[in-house]
Amino acid sequence: MIGDALGAIGQLGDPRFRRVLLAGVGLSVALLAAFSALAVWGVNALVGPSVTLPWLGEVTWLDDAAGWTVLPVTLIASVFLMVPVASAFTGLFLDRIAQAVEDRHYPGLPPARSQGWGEMIAESAGFLALVVAVNLLALVAYLLLAPFALFIFWAVNGFLLGREYAQMVALRRMDRAGAAGYRARYRARIWGLGVLMAVPLSVPILNLLVPVVGAAAFTHQFHRLTGR
Repeated sequence: MIGDALGAIGQLGDPRFRRVLLAGVGLSVALLAAFSALAVWGVNALVGPSVTLPWLGEVTWLDDAAGWTVLPVTLIASVFLMVPVASAFTGLFLDRIAQAVEDRHYPGLPPARSQGWGEMIAESAGFLALVVAVNLLALVAYLLLAPFALFIFWAVNGFLLGREYAQMVALRRMDRAGAAGYRARYRARIWGLGVLMAVPLSVPILNLLVPVVGAAAFTHQFHRLTGR
């Protein structure tokens, strides 16, 4: 497991890794910036240019105040959403990461199973929705078990990362039933590598590398476990 992660980190200088990293982060920043601008615009439109309040009369600055209030909220939300959104976008380019790993470390493999854009978009969108939903539900556990919140975060997101990346990597070489069987057979090892990938999620800036390193590490793990 450690070797899989180190093998992935050792290939970060690969131009294909850098292109996918920049694409994932760039698309994520653009989407979250658009979300922030839309939230501010929506609040301003909802409040309106002026309102009439009891005893105060007509107030014309309330929309600006509401806009400035919602902006930091959306920015804070963007910090927490950056990694799952970047992971979802990276999922669209997973094939390039996995192919770069296979070209360097596993030459001679037959061509990977072709996945259409529709399948990749559906997988990435499903992963994003699952990560956001599960982490929102986990907020209750974080609050009730605050001293263990970080460990819960690692365990939960390790499970999610392992489930998704192992599935996406396996689908390049197996059909859906085979990929599900692979995940079921090696669930403990997959979860362990997922937790190892989840630890850097709690480190700002470093967490942006997780989608690319995770895709590469799970590619190594897949070929090691299946003996390919």
